[in-house]
Amino acid sequence: MGTAGDYEALPQRIERATGVTDSNGHVTFIWPAGAFGVPPVVTHAIEAASVGVRTARIISNTAAATTFEVLVTTGVTVLGISVLGPGVAAQGVTVHAHAVAP
Repeated sequence: MGTAGDYEALPQRIERATGVTDSNGHVTFIWPAGAFGVPPVVTHAIEAASVGVRTARIISNTAAATTFEVLVTTGVTVLGISVLGPGVAAQGVTVHAHAVAP
């Protein structure tokens, strides 16, 4: 199936930021004014820890800012089955975020 025509990819706005969680396990990234007209698509990575399992999730995402919550939990093994304990706020965790205009 043939096609004809020109295709020009639209330039996308991409922002990246790094932050550290507060005592509540939250980190907020404030995007530059006017960078996004709608909430961006955001990906993230958290730096490794020597103890526990860390999880991160977006708890707020607007065109102006994105807030992550990071929790840490420890695991135990009972009769050969690994069980994770309840998550608690992870203070001092470095989070890296990339935001792209949808």
